[in-house]
Amino acid sequence: MDQGNTGYVLLTAALVLLMTPGLAFFYGGLVKAKSVISMMMMSFGAIGLIAVLWVIYGYAIAFTGAGPSTYFGLNGVWGIDTSAILLQGQVAVPSGALFPPLAFVAFQATFAIITVALISGAIADRAKFGTWMIFAGVWATLIYFPVANWVFNFTMTDGKLTGGGWIVYGLSQTPLGVGVIDFAGGTAVHINAGAAGLALALVLGRRVGFAKGMSVPHNPPFVLLGAGLLWFGWFGFNAGSEVAADGVAALAFINTLVAPAAALLAWLVVERIKDGKPTSVGAASGAVAGLVAITPACAALTPGFAIILGLVAGVVCAIAIDLKFKLGFDDSLDVVGIHLIGGLVGTLYLGFFANGTGFFYSGQFNQLAAQAIGAFAVMIYSFIGAFVIGTILEKTIGFRIKNEDEIAGIDTAVHGEEGYVLTEVRG
Repeated sequence: MDQGNTGYVLLTAALVLLMTPGLAFFYGGLVKAKSVISMMMMSFGAIGLIAVLWVIYGYAIAFTGAGPSTYFGLNGVWGIDTSAILLQGQVAVPSGALFPPLAFVAFQATFAIITVALISGAIADRAKFGTWMIFAGVWATLIYFPVANWVFNFTMTDGKLTGGGWIVYGLSQTPLGVGVIDFAGGTAVHINAGAAGLALALVLGRRVGFAKGMSVPHNPPFVLLGAGLLWFGWFGFNAGSEVAADGVAALAFINTLVAPAAALLAWLVVERIKDGKPTSVGAASGAVAGLVAITPACAALTPGFAIILGLVAGVVCAIAIDLKFKLGFDDSLDVVGIHLIGGLVGTLYLGFFANGTGFFYSGQFNQLAAQAIGAFAVMIYSFIGAFVIGTILEKTIGFRIKNEDEIAGIDTAVHGEEGYVLTEVRG
């Protein structure tokens, strides 16, 4: 076993876990002051719930079947027997393995956590915490874990992850001859979460007084801090997906630097043209949009094409966030405009510029067709699943808080706490 690669996988897993507290700060700064606790708790709740579910049965669903059984110790129907093995922590390390299977289990757990947490931004200021937690568990079980199988169901061969689920390996066995390129989760994470966020926004309906400019971020420094933590953790997200400290990881790393940097600049230019002033929130949002777009593409583009992707994503997402006002859905913190649209941009961009197989190199549209099939399959499945789950919860136990609590700010109503206590109360 290679201790260097083991350390690399464990370190990148820790970096990806840091992204969820970073997301809590990013989202927390965007909402009003009386909702910051509620917003941040939805991310921390996802950490607690999804980490436990992942070990109990989530990993067994996502990584099951004959493909990975030779390396990751999985077999059986939906890997049910794997759950008992993981709970005991007694997964054998195969001869010649570069890292222990449990390191990969931990790494993939952090992906599941951040994907669920991302959805919460679409329903900020109006969701019950208890219902959110039920939704998170059900959605992860029925949507994320299976979709992760569609993409990440790899096997380890000669120290490299090969194969994949039906949209990665399966499509490559069709007349297309190529499967979806999704190195770090543009489909499984961002399109998946973005589509679910759109569904929940429709289920819960608009906030009271919904209109453009109805509220402003209460703490832009929180937003910048959150974006910085996300960017830092994203190097583990993207470069770590190689699960080896090699040249591919280095390419993913540099692309994770330049694409969001270009998107940040592009977003600020769009803001300057549209609104007259570039903003700190715009800079943070642009960086995140670029990070989303480069996620599936980080190991399949030259740095030059990564910069162009960042510029495209920054412009497209900066314009897309206003669609909610034109179409009438209340995506509170632009999960749709940044994650769904950004994920689609990055995934489809590979159809043109992916090294070797994109149209620019091959003169064929096979890669674009595969990218579109994978992207829209995930989007449709996630949207329908989230809409059904959310509707059932809303009609039974209720998902949305009372209007008066929404207006007053839901921190005290839901959690009995305030984000900012500016005066000391003496008894």
